[in-house]
Amino acid sequence: MKKWQKIAYAAGSLGTALSYQAFNNRIQFLYIDVIGVNAAIIGTVWFIYGLWNAINDPLMGQLSDNTRSRFGRRIPYIAFATLPLAVFFVLMWVPPRQVDTWLLVAYFVVTVFIFDTLWTLVVIAWTALFPEMFPDLDDRAVVSGWRQVFSVFGLIFALALTPIVIDRIGWLGMGLAFGAVTAVSFFVSLLGSREDPAIHRSEEGMPLGQALRASLSSLSFRWFLLANVAKEFIFNIMVAALPFYAKYVIRLTDIEGGLDAATQESLLLGVPFILSIPAMFIWTKIAQRAGSRRAWVYASLAFMPGLVVMLLASNFTVAIVGTCLLVLGLPGLLMLSDLLIADVIDEDELIAGHRREGMFFGMNGAIIRLAFSAEAILIATILPLTGYVPNLAVQPTSAVWGFRFLMAGAPLLALLVTIYALRHYPLHGERLMEVRARVDELHRQKAAQAAGAVSD
Repeated sequence: MKKWQKIAYAAGSLGTALSYQAFNNRIQFLYIDVIGVNAAIIGTVWFIYGLWNAINDPLMGQLSDNTRSRFGRRIPYIAFATLPLAVFFVLMWVPPRQVDTWLLVAYFVVTVFIFDTLWTLVVIAWTALFPEMFPDLDDRAVVSGWRQVFSVFGLIFALALTPIVIDRIGWLGMGLAFGAVTAVSFFVSLLGSREDPAIHRSEEGMPLGQALRASLSSLSFRWFLLANVAKEFIFNIMVAALPFYAKYVIRLTDIEGGLDAATQESLLLGVPFILSIPAMFIWTKIAQRAGSRRAWVYASLAFMPGLVVMLLASNFTVAIVGTCLLVLGLPGLLMLSDLLIADVIDEDELIAGHRREGMFFGMNGAIIRLAFSAEAILIATILPLTGYVPNLAVQPTSAVWGFRFLMAGAPLLALLVTIYALRHYPLHGERLMEVRARVDELHRQKAAQAAGAVSD
């Protein structure tokens, strides 16, 4: 595959990161702090939404695994579900304001659930192409690096620039702009997406129950899931806590003749994400030399110093030093999970006889959504427990420390869980080399069988 095609495929990460991180970063803040819906109600909905994802993701993965069409298993879903996805992304940000609270909550539930279902369908189909299109470790590391470069741009827009965009053009304007970019990025990714329907046409898919059991029977997958849930929780809780942390802990305000509060908040994560772009290629080399498992451990350790600084920060200057220190490990945390799950899928192919990327990414998506539920429970518990009062200019000291814990303390604990899981993850070293050799041989056999069927 040509380099431009690899980059085109990787562009889908822009829409993936932009749409979902803007959603995760701002949707609870919009309904709780701006509109004034009770935090416990939104937290409860968020928890139920996380449970829905436990069903939604494997279903979408199973659907794409078992799809047989002349256009492939994954590409049709990207092509036809992207536009509806963008529409419902916009609808989430324009709730009816002057209505009964429960009608507002119902609108929140409907738009969030439909958006997430469409997002899951498109993203799982797009992501599932990655291990099949790029079987070689070097190619996987390179493409994963490009994917995360686009992810970083998406994260910069979603986390760093969203406050500025909302301040300038409002919630609807932000929804329209980000929705359009999301749609374009997925359509561009189709230019670099390739499938060979002939290879999978004769394969029989597993029933859903059997597919679920087969996936969870993998020891490698189970340890990967624990590491990935902990890592996902880190990003989720930090993203959700950032608006509260900026407003009430370091108390950002407009500086006369200088930066306004929205710009300062944008810089908190915008600068480190920009610095992460060149560092992404450094972590690509580290993964190629040290192996993806060991590199992930290194990245987790390197992420800790920045969190410690953020835990103790009391002003913008110290806080941005802390977020910049996150660059030491941030690029590795962003890119390395893709490499490990691709190895898990390769190992499973030797057992199942065919590739089940959709189910594995679906199960991964379902399980890591537990991070959303854990985040929702933690926020819904910490805020009232520490005495948080919506829109109170100066929060109680207990609430301030609650936001510090959400922003940095909880992520530090989650990093320890990640490292523990990776130390028990078995698919590395000689075992991994053996799996890759056997998978290469299996692929040669499948290609020969497909070629023979065509000639017949």
